[in-house]
Amino acid sequence: MIKKIGIAGLVLAIAVVIFAYQKYQAIFEPNVPDVLDSPYLYVPTDTDYQGIKNLLVDGKFIVDAGSFAEVASLMKYDKNVIRPGRFEIKSGWNNRELIQHLRSGKQASVNLVLNNERLIPEVAGKISSFIEADSLSMLSALQSPALLEKLGLSSETLMTIFIPNTYRVYWNTTPEKLIDRLVSEKDKFWSSTQREEKREKLGLTKEEVYTLASIVEKETNYNPEKATVAGVYLNRLRKNIALQADPTVVFANQDFTIRRVLNRHLEIDSPYNTYKYAGLPPGPISMASITSIDAVLENEQHNYIYFCAKPDNSGQHAFARNLAAHNANARKFQRWLNKQRIYK
Repeated sequence: MIKKIGIAGLVLAIAVVIFAYQKYQAIFEPNVPDVLDSPYLYVPTDTDYQGIKNLLVDGKFIVDAGSFAEVASLMKYDKNVIRPGRFEIKSGWNNRELIQHLRSGKQASVNLVLNNERLIPEVAGKISSFIEADSLSMLSALQSPALLEKLGLSSETLMTIFIPNTYRVYWNTTPEKLIDRLVSEKDKFWSSTQREEKREKLGLTKEEVYTLASIVEKETNYNPEKATVAGVYLNRLRKNIALQADPTVVFANQDFTIRRVLNRHLEIDSPYNTYKYAGLPPGPISMASITSIDAVLENEQHNYIYFCAKPDNSGQHAFARNLAAHNANARKFQRWLNKQRIYK
């Protein structure tokens, strides 16, 4: 009998050791593969435990789903509210490390890049490619009458809240919070390097500076002459001469494939057609880069009233103080366009 009890005790002890070892393995042995297809796990808002388990399995973030479930139960993670977000997963993590990381809610940020979008729907689409919210949700938030009233803007001037840059944000940030962040960044931008003082000297509002900068942005990619181009338009504004800016006509026609503005394009009746309507258009025709905004604020002082693209692919312009000189420059450019077979 004693011998049987001894054997039973030994079997039990071995079973306990095996059980303990299995638990140890489940908790402390690596369960995240050494090589991941992607190090980032995206957990949508309102994901439950089964949902995140499926994401881990489908994304090949874990080798053994059973051991993960076992440790999740031990750590009561399967009962927790799952935190949404974008999480960076490290190769070789064990289940305990993985669950602790997901439970902490410590997210990996994304780099939201804004640069040269022309229309608010395009902006919404661009932003939605970086965050959880879809483009319709983003567009709805941007076009909210309450937002426009709060910011003191119109649908035409809304684009002025976007200062092209790279912003670190969280993937699951809401459209509303993201807009607040961008407005805050815009305010910081205007408060730095005496931009407000320079704006006041020009006698323009922030929205007007941005609108003019958006025209400069579309007129030239050659940064060294942006201040010169800005000076031309400011000279025309001061003399009450119509801006006659081709990029505004392109915008008015909503045909961004136009390479050569023709008389038929000038016929459109739109407040953005600066050949028909004097002064600045109602709002920006695109995002304006920091370089273009600063070019307006630090515009070159000169007597030029006209400019025309040079007859080459340099992206530079020929400037003129009178119409005769400008017409000569324009004829050279038009002949070059014809040679290049650019007719529209």
